[in-house]
Amino acid sequence: MEEKLKYSLLRDATDNQNIWSRQEKRLWFCTLILGTTTLYSTRTTMPLLVPAVALERKWNKTDSGTILSSFFWGYTLTQVLGGYFSDRIGGQRVILAAAIGWSLITFWMPNIILMAPKSLSWGIPFIVFIRILNGACQGVHFPSMISLTSQNLCASERASFFSMLTCGSALGTLLTGILGSVILDYYGWPSVFRVIGFMGLVWTLFLRYYTMSSDRNRVVNIQCPKLAHHDAAAVPWLRFLRRSSLWACIIAHACEMNCFFVLLSWLPTYFHDTFPTAKGWVVNMVPWLALPPCTILGKILTDWLVARNWSLSAVRKIVQSVCFVSQNLALALLCSATDFTTALACMTIIIGGSGFHNNGVTVNPQDLSPTYSGSVFGLMNTMGAVPGFLGVYLAGYILELTQSWTVVFTTSIAINFFGWIVFTLFGSADVIQ
Repeated sequence: MEEKLKYSLLRDATDNQNIWSRQEKRLWFCTLILGTTTLYSTRTTMPLLVPAVALERKWNKTDSGTILSSFFWGYTLTQVLGGYFSDRIGGQRVILAAAIGWSLITFWMPNIILMAPKSLSWGIPFIVFIRILNGACQGVHFPSMISLTSQNLCASERASFFSMLTCGSALGTLLTGILGSVILDYYGWPSVFRVIGFMGLVWTLFLRYYTMSSDRNRVVNIQCPKLAHHDAAAVPWLRFLRRSSLWACIIAHACEMNCFFVLLSWLPTYFHDTFPTAKGWVVNMVPWLALPPCTILGKILTDWLVARNWSLSAVRKIVQSVCFVSQNLALALLCSATDFTTALACMTIIIGGSGFHNNGVTVNPQDLSPTYSGSVFGLMNTMGAVPGFLGVYLAGYILELTQSWTVVFTTSIAINFFGWIVFTLFGSADVIQ
């Protein structure tokens, strides 16, 4: 303890944060990426299983779309609150409380579905209500994580650290696609919920009794207050909302999230309907393999441009443009795809494009407001989740009405193009003063 105190006294007095040590960075990175992986694994369980469950429970496309989209109704409710409370009390506490909720809901989802008889009018609304609760629990994860990293990392590390954590979304989807598909084939859809929900509970215990307990032994800079001691209650919303750079960030994120969430929710159904003989584990695994390496490529491109003295605003726009252009080209090709290989390649490019989004718009709140990044990210992700329930529901309605996937894809192209133009014209990485 004396050595730790001596070390804290010797730290640079200009360091105004409790910066994580190298060992703490490794521990928290492993913990948070495992948590994000588990979170997305539970989130993508219902999209994976909805064809099987819908067949058994006699759901039509509109019913399936309503249940899939209802997750995002709850997801929008807690984004800003999650960031606000994380800025005040610490993101790790908010993440822990929410993880208990979404893990238990996933574990008990088979009971919830079977408790809602298909012959009664309240069956679908009951499942929708539980899905809303699940979305509300998961909605705090990313705002809390960006708040936690912003408060414990120096400015030069925040964006790259957080963008790498977003790879957990692909890893979780891969986990569900591989493990979930195997369990579904051999043991049925209820077992998939059970296994993945149990994994969430195991991670929650790891977070609480290992990672968070290590904070008791932290080396603290006693010369300066921690960033979290700022009055988070005084978030200058009026100042933020007057800036076009914030609205450009929000709009671009919402547009890309529309494409991402529609594919996240409907991709298994698309391949099930269009190519019924395709192996489930292939279509649920291959597209998501592209996201981690594309996220790394986005980080490399960002670092390369910054090292050549490009402005950070220009870098964010270039990286985000790679995302939108690649996705729209693949979506356009997907509209006319008639063979499985072409469709799979297009889906892979679209999902991979989100890796560049993770290095563009997704990390932009840390540029705009390092101090209130959790709250700003919460606002951005709230608006980003709106296309989650509108777009996912609309896709189901369109499919029920027209039986045309082309209409769904062309709509995503138009929305992506709008977000690209807005962010290119008005986006910025300058701190909002």
